[in-house]
Amino acid sequence: MIIHSHNQQPSMLARLWLRLGTVLGKTLAWLLALGLLGWLAATAWYAWQYSGPVSPDEQIPSGEAAMTQGIIQTAVRIVDQHREGTRYLRDAHAKAHGCVKAEVSVLADLDPALRQGVFAEPGKTWHAMMRLSNGNAYPQFDSIRDARGMAIKLLDVPGKQLLADQQARAEQDFVMFSHPNFFVSDVAEYAQNIGAQADGKKVLAFFPKLDPRSWQVRHLFIALATLAPAPASPTQTTYFSVSPYKFGAANAKFRVAPDPQSCPDYVPPKQNQDLPNFLRSALNQQLSTDRVPACFVLQIQRQNPQKFMPIEDTSIEWKESDAPYETVAKVTIPAQDFDTPALNLACDNQSFNPWFGLEAHRPIGGINRLRKAVYEAVSDYRHSRNL
Repeated sequence: MIIHSHNQQPSMLARLWLRLGTVLGKTLAWLLALGLLGWLAATAWYAWQYSGPVSPDEQIPSGEAAMTQGIIQTAVRIVDQHREGTRYLRDAHAKAHGCVKAEVSVLADLDPALRQGVFAEPGKTWHAMMRLSNGNAYPQFDSIRDARGMAIKLLDVPGKQLLADQQARAEQDFVMFSHPNFFVSDVAEYAQNIGAQADGKKVLAFFPKLDPRSWQVRHLFIALATLAPAPASPTQTTYFSVSPYKFGAANAKFRVAPDPQSCPDYVPPKQNQDLPNFLRSALNQQLSTDRVPACFVLQIQRQNPQKFMPIEDTSIEWKESDAPYETVAKVTIPAQDFDTPALNLACDNQSFNPWFGLEAHRPIGGINRLRKAVYEAVSDYRHSRNL
């Protein structure tokens, strides 16, 4: 009897493990099925919710002006928090890699439909100033994951400026960063997001309440994707407007992409990425030491209102399959010396604003309306204290 009992025990354990394995297997299969159903439901909901057609006109929500005033106060608070000694920095893109002279040449054979605003004259070359930067509101090491910025200012642009008190500027600015969409949709979401960040509560920027319906998981993933590793050089990155603009009678976004085939072959020497400012070093190496120009194309993506290409939601990337980018100009940064104390101070004092420009390229959408107020207020605040 003892021997018989002893022989039965492994069999009972085996059956127990088999039963447990079956339960776990079924549970896993159910979880996978539920996950697949959830993914299919979310995909179907997204396709339904985010589908065209969309309005080609701006739609201003009630309360936007009041929210904008609150955001200005928060932006000024960030400028105060990140003051460097006695110097007041930008509330975003505080650290420049350099301001450089550039030339923007409209294509000689440009399609007549694309001859709008500063691109109206085929073959025209504009002298320009370009600022290349990190995205953070505090000057941090280049090795830290971040967005990268490019701002281009065309000079001596004739015509009436958008801002009534800026008629003497004669400029057209294009302001971009290194990701095609933004991690907030509109002014209301921006107010909540920047408020949480200013209070040092970055997690609450995307999870404002305990209610899961308020969670902005998709936008969190956009933000994480925006914080990318540093490129080898600021001249090797593609920059996007993110928000839309008028392009004559149409609406469009734009981007500036590297165009190496239009410049001499150049491989930047590997920089020491442990140094805090290696992106400035890479730019200096190419333009000042090796005297090699950098080339880009400036491209336009026109809105197709029949597709899901909304004006009022900057978290939505306009798909190239819905509307391809079209090259309207070539951008060249010639060899030059730019890294001097006087030029760096002038760079820091330079203001770039998408509202510096012509009616043909008027910024549109909520985030651009917000920029108009915030850029002006923060710029005035900084410059009044940096005298």
